[in-house]
Amino acid sequence: MKPKILFIMHMPPPVHGAAIVGQHIHDSKLINDAFCCKYINPSASTKVAEVGKVSIRKIRFLLKLIKKIYSTIKHFKPDICYYTPTADGWGIYRDALTIQCMRWAGAKKIILHMHNKGVAAYSKKKLSHFAYKTIFRNNKVILLAKELRTDINQFVSDHQIVYCPNGMPETINETQFKHVIEKRTPIEDKAKILYLSNMMSEKGIWILLDACKMLKDNGFNFECNYVGNWGDTTYGEFCKYIKDYQLENYVKVNGPKYGKDKIPYLEGANMFIFPTYYHGETFGLVLLEAMEYAIPCISTFEGGIPSIITNGKNGLLVHQKSAKELYKGIMSLIQNPIEAERMGLNGRKYFKESFTLQSFEQRLKEILENYFTD
Repeated sequence: MKPKILFIMHMPPPVHGAAIVGQHIHDSKLINDAFCCKYINPSASTKVAEVGKVSIRKIRFLLKLIKKIYSTIKHFKPDICYYTPTADGWGIYRDALTIQCMRWAGAKKIILHMHNKGVAAYSKKKLSHFAYKTIFRNNKVILLAKELRTDINQFVSDHQIVYCPNGMPETINETQFKHVIEKRTPIEDKAKILYLSNMMSEKGIWILLDACKMLKDNGFNFECNYVGNWGDTTYGEFCKYIKDYQLENYVKVNGPKYGKDKIPYLEGANMFIFPTYYHGETFGLVLLEAMEYAIPCISTFEGGIPSIITNGKNGLLVHQKSAKELYKGIMSLIQNPIEAERMGLNGRKYFKESFTLQSFEQRLKEILENYFTD
Protein backbone atom coordinates (compact mmCIF):
# COMPACT_ATOMS: atom_id res chain seq x y z
CA MET A 1 0.00 0.00 0.00
CA LYS A 2 1.43 3.36 -1.09
CA PRO A 3 1.62 6.13 1.51
CA LYS A 4 -1.24 8.61 1.26
CA ILE A 5 -0.34 12.28 0.92
CA LEU A 6 -2.68 15.26 0.90
CA PHE A 7 -0.97 18.16 -0.88
CA ILE A 8 -2.36 21.55 0.11
CA MET A 9 -0.36 23.91 -2.07
CA HIS A 10 -0.63 26.89 -4.36
CA MET A 11 -0.92 26.43 -8.11
CA PRO A 12 -1.42 29.06 -10.85
CA PRO A 13 -3.09 31.47 -11.14
CA PRO A 14 -1.48 33.74 -10.14
CA VAL A 15 1.94 32.77 -11.41
CA HIS A 16 4.69 33.05 -8.79
CA GLY A 17 7.49 30.78 -7.57
CA ALA A 18 5.49 28.73 -5.05
CA ALA A 19 2.63 28.23 -7.51
CA ILE A 20 5.01 27.06 -10.25
CA VAL A 21 6.60 24.51 -7.89
CA GLY A 22 3.14 23.39 -6.80
CA GLN A 23 2.13 22.76 -10.40
CA HIS A 24 5.31 20.74 -10.98
CA ILE A 25 4.52 18.56 -7.96
CA HIS A 26 0.92 18.10 -9.08
CA ASP A 27 2.06 17.00 -12.55
CA SER A 28 4.98 14.84 -11.38
CA LYS A 29 4.75 11.22 -12.53
CA LEU A 30 7.44 10.26 -10.02
CA ILE A 31 5.48 11.72 -7.08
CA ASN A 32 2.11 10.38 -8.22
CA ASP A 33 3.53 6.90 -8.84
CA ALA A 34 5.27 6.78 -5.46
CA PHE A 35 2.32 7.99 -3.38
CA CYS A 36 -1.46 7.97 -3.33
CA CYS A 37 -2.05 11.70 -3.75
CA LYS A 38 -4.85 14.19 -3.36
CA TYR A 39 -4.47 17.89 -4.09
CA ILE A 40 -6.14 21.03 -2.76
CA ASN A 41 -5.27 24.52 -4.01
CA PRO A 42 -5.59 27.01 -1.09
CA SER A 43 -5.05 30.14 -3.19
CA ALA A 44 -7.78 32.77 -3.02
CA SER A 45 -5.86 35.18 -5.27
CA THR A 46 -6.09 35.20 -9.05
CA LYS A 47 -3.67 38.10 -9.66
CA VAL A 48 -0.22 38.85 -8.26
CA ALA A 49 -1.46 42.22 -6.97
CA GLU A 50 -4.06 40.43 -4.79
CA VAL A 51 -1.53 38.28 -2.93
CA GLY A 52 -1.30 39.18 0.76
CA LYS A 53 -4.40 41.39 0.79
CA VAL A 54 -7.48 40.71 2.95
CA SER A 55 -11.03 40.85 1.61
CA ILE A 56 -14.49 39.56 2.52
CA ARG A 57 -14.28 37.22 -0.47
CA LYS A 58 -11.03 35.74 0.84
CA ILE A 59 -12.48 35.19 4.32
CA ARG A 60 -15.45 33.33 2.83
CA PHE A 61 -13.05 31.32 0.69
CA LEU A 62 -10.99 30.44 3.78
CA LEU A 63 -13.99 29.06 5.65
CA LYS A 64 -14.91 26.87 2.68
CA LEU A 65 -11.28 25.79 2.34
CA ILE A 66 -10.96 24.73 5.98
CA LYS A 67 -14.18 22.75 5.70
CA LYS A 68 -12.87 21.02 2.57
CA ILE A 69 -9.49 20.21 4.15
CA TYR A 70 -11.13 18.92 7.35
CA SER A 71 -13.50 16.68 5.38
CA THR A 72 -10.73 15.38 3.10
CA ILE A 73 -8.51 14.43 6.04
CA LYS A 74 -11.41 12.66 7.76
CA HIS A 75 -12.28 10.57 4.70
CA PHE A 76 -8.90 10.19 2.91
CA LYS A 77 -6.92 9.64 6.13
CA PRO A 78 -3.55 10.78 4.71
CA ASP A 79 -0.28 9.55 6.21
CA ILE A 80 1.25 12.98 5.51
CA CYS A 81 -0.29 16.40 4.95
CA TYR A 82 1.94 18.66 2.86
CA TYR A 83 1.24 22.38 3.30
CA THR A 84 2.79 25.57 1.88
CA PRO A 85 2.42 28.33 4.50
CA THR A 86 3.11 32.01 4.07
CA ALA A 87 5.79 33.65 6.20
CA ASP A 88 4.25 36.96 7.25
CA GLY A 89 1.19 39.15 6.99
CA TRP A 90 -2.41 38.20 7.65
CA GLY A 91 -1.78 34.84 5.98
CA ILE A 92 -0.01 33.45 9.05
CA TYR A 93 -3.26 33.62 11.03
CA ARG A 94 -5.05 31.80 8.21
CA ASP A 95 -2.27 29.19 8.22
CA ALA A 96 -2.33 28.78 12.00
CA LEU A 97 -6.09 28.22 11.96
CA THR A 98 -5.90 25.85 9.00
CA ILE A 99 -3.05 23.78 10.47
CA GLN A 100 -4.76 23.52 13.86
CA CYS A 101 -7.95 22.33 12.12
CA MET A 102 -5.83 19.75 10.26
CA ARG A 103 -4.65 18.45 13.65
CA TRP A 104 -8.24 18.34 14.94
CA ALA A 105 -9.23 16.39 11.84
CA GLY A 106 -6.63 13.76 12.70
CA ALA A 107 -3.64 14.68 10.53
CA LYS A 108 -0.85 12.28 11.51
CA LYS A 109 2.15 14.13 10.13
CA ILE A 110 2.37 17.62 8.66
CA ILE A 111 5.26 18.83 6.52
CA LEU A 112 5.60 22.53 5.72
CA HIS A 113 7.32 23.66 2.52
CA MET A 114 8.54 27.25 3.02
CA HIS A 115 8.66 29.18 -0.25
CA ASN A 116 9.03 32.62 1.32
CA LYS A 117 10.58 34.26 4.37
CA GLY A 118 9.90 36.99 6.90
CA VAL A 119 9.18 34.99 10.06
CA ALA A 120 11.98 36.53 12.13
CA ALA A 121 10.86 40.10 11.47
CA TYR A 122 7.12 39.50 11.82
CA SER A 123 7.32 37.36 14.96
CA LYS A 124 8.02 40.38 17.18
CA LYS A 125 4.26 40.88 17.59
CA LYS A 126 2.72 38.77 20.37
CA LEU A 127 -0.18 37.49 18.27
CA SER A 128 2.04 36.57 15.34
CA HIS A 129 4.49 34.85 17.69
CA PHE A 130 1.62 32.68 18.95
CA ALA A 131 0.56 31.96 15.35
CA TYR A 132 4.06 30.82 14.40
CA LYS A 133 4.23 28.51 17.42
CA THR A 134 0.98 26.92 16.24
CA ILE A 135 2.21 26.62 12.65
CA PHE A 136 5.60 25.06 13.36
CA ARG A 137 4.85 22.95 16.46
CA ASN A 138 6.10 19.36 15.91
CA ASN A 139 5.99 19.74 12.12
CA LYS A 140 8.73 18.89 9.63
CA VAL A 141 9.90 21.93 7.61
CA ILE A 142 11.36 22.00 4.11
CA LEU A 143 13.69 24.94 3.39
CA LEU A 144 15.04 25.83 -0.05
CA ALA A 145 18.52 26.81 1.12
CA LYS A 146 20.66 26.88 4.27
CA GLU A 147 20.75 30.69 4.22
CA LEU A 148 17.05 30.62 5.17
CA ARG A 149 17.60 28.70 8.42
CA THR A 150 17.98 31.80 10.58
CA ASP A 151 14.53 33.06 9.61
CA ILE A 152 12.79 30.33 11.64
CA ASN A 153 15.44 29.69 14.32
CA GLN A 154 13.26 30.53 17.31
CA PHE A 155 10.43 28.16 16.32
CA VAL A 156 12.12 25.13 14.76
CA SER A 157 14.82 22.71 15.92
CA ASP A 158 17.47 21.27 13.62
CA HIS A 159 15.86 17.80 13.63
CA GLN A 160 12.69 19.29 12.11
CA ILE A 161 14.46 20.77 9.07
CA VAL A 162 15.29 19.27 5.69
CA TYR A 163 16.63 21.09 2.63
CA CYS A 164 15.24 20.77 -0.87
CA PRO A 165 16.43 23.25 -3.52
CA ASN A 166 13.91 23.94 -6.26
CA GLY A 167 14.24 22.63 -9.79
CA MET A 168 12.91 23.51 -13.22
CA PRO A 169 12.03 21.41 -16.29
CA GLU A 170 14.63 21.41 -19.03
CA THR A 171 13.45 23.24 -22.14
CA ILE A 172 16.44 22.93 -24.45
CA ASN A 173 18.59 19.95 -25.51
CA GLU A 174 22.28 20.07 -26.40
CA THR A 175 21.73 20.41 -30.15
CA GLN A 176 19.27 23.26 -29.68
CA PHE A 177 21.62 24.85 -27.15
CA LYS A 178 24.51 24.90 -29.64
CA HIS A 179 22.31 26.65 -32.21
CA VAL A 180 21.26 29.25 -29.62
CA ILE A 181 24.87 30.01 -28.70
CA GLU A 182 25.84 30.31 -32.38
CA LYS A 183 23.07 32.84 -33.04
CA ARG A 184 23.41 34.85 -29.82
CA THR A 185 24.73 38.40 -30.18
CA PRO A 186 28.22 38.75 -28.62
CA ILE A 187 27.96 40.73 -25.40
CA GLU A 188 30.76 43.07 -26.46
CA ASP A 189 28.81 44.03 -29.62
CA LYS A 190 25.52 44.66 -27.84
CA ALA A 191 24.49 43.80 -24.31
CA LYS A 192 21.10 42.03 -24.55
CA ILE A 193 19.82 42.38 -20.98
CA LEU A 194 16.85 40.37 -19.74
CA TYR A 195 14.68 40.91 -16.66
CA LEU A 196 12.15 38.10 -16.22
CA SER A 197 9.95 38.31 -13.13
CA ASN A 198 6.87 40.09 -11.83
CA MET A 199 6.99 43.86 -12.32
CA MET A 200 7.31 44.78 -8.65
CA SER A 201 9.41 47.47 -7.00
CA GLU A 202 10.95 45.00 -4.54
CA LYS A 203 12.07 42.79 -7.42
CA GLY A 204 14.36 45.66 -8.43
CA ILE A 205 12.69 46.96 -11.59
CA TRP A 206 13.49 50.59 -10.81
CA ILE A 207 17.06 49.77 -9.76
CA LEU A 208 17.64 48.17 -13.15
CA LEU A 209 16.06 51.12 -14.92
CA ASP A 210 18.42 53.50 -13.10
CA ALA A 211 21.35 51.29 -14.12
CA CYS A 212 20.13 51.39 -17.73
CA LYS A 213 20.19 55.19 -17.63
CA MET A 214 23.81 55.03 -16.45
CA LEU A 215 24.64 52.66 -19.30
CA LYS A 216 23.08 55.05 -21.82
CA ASP A 217 24.74 58.11 -20.34
CA ASN A 218 28.12 56.37 -20.56
CA GLY A 219 27.69 55.36 -24.20
CA PHE A 220 27.13 51.59 -23.91
CA ASN A 221 25.28 49.76 -26.65
CA PHE A 222 22.53 47.69 -25.06
CA GLU A 223 18.93 46.53 -25.16
CA CYS A 224 17.00 45.72 -21.99
CA ASN A 225 13.86 43.57 -22.15
CA TYR A 226 11.48 43.58 -19.20
CA VAL A 227 9.25 40.49 -19.17
CA GLY A 228 6.69 40.04 -16.41
CA ASN A 229 3.20 40.60 -15.07
CA TRP A 230 2.28 43.90 -13.43
CA GLY A 231 2.49 44.08 -9.64
CA ASP A 232 2.70 47.39 -7.75
CA THR A 233 3.16 49.57 -10.84
CA THR A 234 1.44 49.95 -14.20
CA TYR A 235 2.48 49.91 -17.84
CA GLY A 236 1.72 53.63 -18.11
CA GLU A 237 3.74 54.60 -15.05
CA PHE A 238 6.72 52.51 -16.10
CA CYS A 239 6.72 53.86 -19.66
CA LYS A 240 6.63 57.40 -18.30
CA TYR A 241 9.92 56.79 -16.50
CA ILE A 242 11.39 55.24 -19.65
CA LYS A 243 10.47 58.41 -21.53
CA ASP A 244 11.77 60.70 -18.75
CA TYR A 245 15.08 58.82 -18.81
CA GLN A 246 15.16 58.97 -22.64
CA LEU A 247 15.46 55.20 -22.81
CA GLU A 248 12.83 54.59 -25.52
CA ASN A 249 15.48 53.15 -27.87
CA TYR A 250 17.02 50.97 -25.17
CA VAL A 251 14.31 49.55 -22.91
CA LYS A 252 11.38 47.41 -24.04
CA VAL A 253 8.40 46.40 -21.90
CA ASN A 254 6.94 43.10 -23.06
CA GLY A 255 4.33 42.19 -20.47
CA PRO A 256 3.88 38.68 -19.03
CA LYS A 257 5.13 35.68 -20.98
CA TYR A 258 4.64 32.08 -19.93
CA GLY A 259 5.87 28.69 -21.06
CA LYS A 260 7.21 28.64 -24.61
CA ASP A 261 6.56 32.36 -25.04
CA LYS A 262 9.52 33.07 -22.72
CA ILE A 263 12.00 31.07 -24.78
CA PRO A 264 12.82 33.69 -27.46
CA TYR A 265 13.81 36.14 -24.71
CA LEU A 266 16.05 33.57 -23.01
CA GLU A 267 17.61 32.58 -26.33
CA GLY A 268 18.41 36.16 -27.25
CA ALA A 269 19.74 37.40 -23.91
CA ASN A 270 23.45 37.48 -23.12
CA MET A 271 22.95 38.83 -19.58
CA PHE A 272 20.26 38.20 -16.95
CA ILE A 273 19.52 40.76 -14.24
CA PHE A 274 17.50 40.05 -11.10
CA PRO A 275 18.23 42.86 -8.59
CA THR A 276 15.66 41.72 -6.03
CA TYR A 277 15.23 43.00 -2.52
CA TYR A 278 11.78 41.41 -2.17
CA HIS A 279 11.13 40.76 1.52
CA GLY A 280 9.85 37.25 0.83
CA GLU A 281 12.52 36.25 -1.72
CA THR A 282 13.91 32.80 -1.06
CA PHE A 283 15.28 31.15 -4.20
CA GLY A 284 14.58 32.94 -7.48
CA LEU A 285 13.40 30.31 -9.96
CA VAL A 286 14.01 32.78 -12.79
CA LEU A 287 17.75 32.43 -12.14
CA LEU A 288 17.51 28.71 -12.90
CA GLU A 289 15.75 29.49 -16.18
CA ALA A 290 18.57 31.83 -17.17
CA MET A 291 21.26 29.36 -16.11
CA GLU A 292 19.83 26.66 -18.37
CA TYR A 293 20.45 28.98 -21.31
CA ALA A 294 24.01 29.74 -20.18
CA ILE A 295 23.21 33.37 -19.44
CA PRO A 296 25.51 34.99 -16.86
CA CYS A 297 23.37 36.31 -14.01
CA ILE A 298 23.60 39.36 -11.82
CA SER A 299 21.51 39.22 -8.67
CA THR A 300 21.67 40.13 -4.97
CA PHE A 301 22.54 38.50 -1.66
CA GLU A 302 18.83 38.09 -0.87
CA GLY A 303 17.46 34.87 0.66
CA GLY A 304 18.90 31.66 -0.74
CA ILE A 305 20.23 33.26 -3.93
CA PRO A 306 23.89 32.76 -2.84
CA SER A 307 23.15 29.01 -3.01
CA ILE A 308 22.36 29.48 -6.72
CA ILE A 309 24.79 32.18 -7.83
CA THR A 310 28.39 31.84 -6.72
CA ASN A 311 29.98 35.26 -7.09
CA GLY A 312 32.44 35.22 -9.98
CA LYS A 313 31.67 31.62 -10.96
CA ASN A 314 28.27 31.62 -12.67
CA GLY A 315 27.41 35.27 -12.17
CA LEU A 316 27.78 38.27 -9.92
CA LEU A 317 26.10 39.27 -6.66
CA VAL A 318 25.62 42.94 -5.86
CA HIS A 319 24.21 44.73 -2.85
CA GLN A 320 20.52 45.53 -2.86
CA LYS A 321 19.08 48.87 -3.98
CA SER A 322 22.40 50.00 -5.46
CA ALA A 323 21.92 51.05 -9.08
CA LYS A 324 25.54 52.16 -9.20
CA GLU A 325 26.84 48.76 -8.12
CA LEU A 326 24.48 47.03 -10.56
CA TYR A 327 25.72 49.29 -13.34
CA LYS A 328 29.33 48.38 -12.51
CA GLY A 329 28.44 44.68 -12.59
CA ILE A 330 26.79 44.99 -16.00
CA MET A 331 29.73 47.05 -17.27
CA SER A 332 32.22 44.42 -16.05
CA LEU A 333 30.46 41.67 -18.02
CA ILE A 334 30.38 43.81 -21.16
CA GLN A 335 34.07 44.65 -20.83
CA ASN A 336 35.08 41.04 -20.06
CA PRO A 337 33.22 38.94 -22.64
CA ILE A 338 35.34 35.81 -22.10
CA GLU A 339 34.56 35.90 -18.37
CA ALA A 340 30.87 36.48 -19.11
CA GLU A 341 30.80 33.45 -21.42
CA ARG A 342 32.61 31.32 -18.83
CA MET A 343 30.10 32.29 -16.14
CA GLY A 344 27.20 31.46 -18.43
CA LEU A 345 28.54 28.00 -19.27
CA ASN A 346 29.27 27.32 -15.60
CA GLY A 347 25.69 28.24 -14.84
CA ARG A 348 24.32 25.77 -17.37
CA LYS A 349 26.56 23.02 -15.97
CA TYR A 350 25.42 23.77 -12.41
CA PHE A 351 21.77 23.79 -13.51
CA LYS A 352 22.03 20.38 -15.15
CA GLU A 353 23.84 18.94 -12.14
CA SER A 354 21.60 20.29 -9.38
CA PHE A 355 18.52 22.18 -10.45
CA THR A 356 16.58 20.15 -13.01
CA LEU A 357 12.99 19.21 -12.28
CA GLN A 358 14.03 15.55 -12.05
CA SER A 359 16.55 16.41 -9.33
CA PHE A 360 13.90 18.31 -7.38
CA GLU A 361 11.32 15.54 -7.70
CA GLN A 362 13.79 12.92 -6.50
CA ARG A 363 14.79 15.04 -3.50
CA LEU A 364 11.16 15.66 -2.53
CA LYS A 365 10.23 12.00 -2.97
CA GLU A 366 13.05 10.93 -0.64
CA ILE A 367 12.07 13.54 1.96
CA LEU A 368 8.45 12.35 1.98
CA GLU A 369 9.45 8.67 2.13
CA ASN A 370 11.82 9.32 5.03
CA TYR A 371 9.15 11.28 6.89
CA PHE A 372 6.66 8.47 6.35
CA THR A 373 9.03 5.92 7.93
CA ASP A 374 10.14 8.18 10.83
